[in-house]
Amino acid sequence: MISTSHQLIIGDAKNLDKIPNESVDLVVTSPPYPMIEMWDEIFAFQNPQIKTLLADNEGSMAFELMHRELDRAWDEVRRVLRRGGIACINIGDATRTINGLFQLYINHSRILQYFTRKGFVALPCIIWRKQTNAPNKFMGSGMLPPGAYVTLEHEYILILRKGERREFKTSREKQIRQKSAFFWEERNVWFSDIWKDLKGASQRLSNNKIRRRSAAYPFELAHRLINMFSVKGDTVLDPFLGTGTTMLAAMCNERNSIGVEIDSNFEEVVTRQFGDIVNFSNEIVSGRLKAHLGFVEKRIDSGKEVKYKNKHYGFPVVTRQETGLRLNLLDSIQNSGNRNYIVFYKETSPHSVLY
Repeated sequence: MISTSHQLIIGDAKNLDKIPNESVDLVVTSPPYPMIEMWDEIFAFQNPQIKTLLADNEGSMAFELMHRELDRAWDEVRRVLRRGGIACINIGDATRTINGLFQLYINHSRILQYFTRKGFVALPCIIWRKQTNAPNKFMGSGMLPPGAYVTLEHEYILILRKGERREFKTSREKQIRQKSAFFWEERNVWFSDIWKDLKGASQRLSNNKIRRRSAAYPFELAHRLINMFSVKGDTVLDPFLGTGTTMLAAMCNERNSIGVEIDSNFEEVVTRQFGDIVNFSNEIVSGRLKAHLGFVEKRIDSGKEVKYKNKHYGFPVVTRQETGLRLNLLDSIQNSGNRNYIVFYKETSPHSVLY
């Protein structure tokens, strides 16, 4: 039976030290955002000078010191990523008024510059629209120029590669890559530099301590990135785990995962979601397959050609690269102790997946 392993490392300020060098294939994460007030306390805990600077209205210096705290994590990301591994970092810029002066603090640019100075290759980033429906979207002086300013309704997903492009040389590596393919129609949506169809994740958290510190991205965001930039059996790391979205997406997609979180208050939320992962994941798998069947039916009805067949399921696919694609259902999840979990999968027939 196919299985993946998942390690939860929580409650230790030196969590990342436990991960071996060059043992991770993909990082998908979203750190605390510098200069967003909800995370001031976290940054000040790491460096008390930040609290002093904010109290003294030294916004630019506080911004830089917050990023230096994140730089420590980015150095560890560089250490644990394999050559050819990719880091996907979801980050939003911040707006804040300090000493009566409103301004933008450009988080995505600061992080991008740090990674490129460390030798990473910057790939085209993704902007995802995190739209707000608030009636008071127009800020500043309202309808009177020139003091109004626009509302931030987007975040960035920075995509950075450590070194040269990854290669798949052996027949086994090539076979795993083929099974990890995604559908042509998924590619056309996922590999756009603007994602308009994602909604911000709802925060159904009863613990007020973590509600104030959580800004989880939607499951679909992590799900896409894991499929886009890793293959089955790879190890995915989230060094700022929060509510566990990255680990859940890794479980759904037959990847191993490591989740690191300094705040032990999140552990109950993460493990509770693990308990629901089998049914949740199987709905995702079945949904993808059914969506594909609907896509090819419409394509054929419109008179467009579908040349190939998937060898596992027998249904039509648009390209040759999709013929080896296989999506397996989860069978069970097992807690093996010490915050380690094993997920088991079953190689399924088309009938058991689709009906």
